[in-house]
Amino acid sequence: MSSLTFDGTAATSNPAAQASKADTLRIAALALLSIRFIQGFVYWGGGSRRFIYAPAKLDPNAANWMANKFQSAMPGALLGTDHIIAFLLHHFYLLYVSLILFSAAELITGLCLMAGLLTRAAALASIGLSVVLMLMFGWQGATCIDEWTMAACNLAIGATLMLGGSGAFSLDSALLARKPALAERRWFRWISGALPLPMRSSTFQNFALAVFAATVIFNVATYNHYRGSVVTPFHGGPVSPGEHHLTLTDGVVLASGAVRFHAYLDGGTPAAPSNVMTAALKSYDGTVLELWDGAALSHLPASAISNEFAYNRFASGPFGLRAQMGAMATIWLPATSAAAIVGVHGAATLELRTVNGNTFNVAVRAE
Repeated sequence: MSSLTFDGTAATSNPAAQASKADTLRIAALALLSIRFIQGFVYWGGGSRRFIYAPAKLDPNAANWMANKFQSAMPGALLGTDHIIAFLLHHFYLLYVSLILFSAAELITGLCLMAGLLTRAAALASIGLSVVLMLMFGWQGATCIDEWTMAACNLAIGATLMLGGSGAFSLDSALLARKPALAERRWFRWISGALPLPMRSSTFQNFALAVFAATVIFNVATYNHYRGSVVTPFHGGPVSPGEHHLTLTDGVVLASGAVRFHAYLDGGTPAAPSNVMTAALKSYDGTVLELWDGAALSHLPASAISNEFAYNRFASGPFGLRAQMGAMATIWLPATSAAAIVGVHGAATLELRTVNGNTFNVAVRAE
């Protein structure tokens, strides 16, 4: 049976050269030990919090149920992941299974990386998790894009561990020591980290450069999308992570004089709700036809607000109308002076004003 060198080629008869390669591999493995363990700890921490230390995150009846965090990410999620989130939010059992599987993947990936077991397979899984987290949550962070920073670093670390393996102080190495014949098994070299990948040095170099290019392009491109500062000036992102924004559509004045519209809180921080203090219906010349102040909005009945999702919602608050990040709803404002409102036949606008003074408008039409 032929033996293989550490780069997957046939062994030479020069023991000094082989010893030098072994020493180089062990030095690299020791250098990667800190990031392998901490990368594993980060993912283990994410999974263990939900399964062990804060199980309420997986409890649909708890205030910090994970579905709320998913919905808060929906406005800025990239590459269609916002539609995936919305689909899951509308299908509870799929949502619950997805959250359990995602949390389990984090937990298992973290344990494997910390222990150095099936290191390359675990590193590849961490790359997948990092990409998903980047696409969904990368835009968030009111003062800096902290979610992007975490995912970007984890992606680069995962790529490094996938290429470099575990080597020193790992269960992969212990398993190889007990069963040396595994060194001849290509599958073992691909999914574990005890030995280099089974490819020639030139092929490995090309593969490593391709991984490097993919990592850099993905991280830099998403950063440029979220904040610019690469080929464009700095900007706050297509979706603001710090300032609440309301998109209003489908404004209608009903025959009864009530006003119906659709609202979507599609920007801002999930750390605090947005509070609408007044709503005003204005004619084309700015004349106020109807005004709903904070007291009127705070007393809207539940039947006047039809939320599209069961988690983050629009609702009456103590000082007006409040909404959590990612909330979508159709809202009815009752008429208090029907004669003024029923006369609207076209050029009229509904204006909402939030507690921080921002205004959002939607054209309304008569039904």
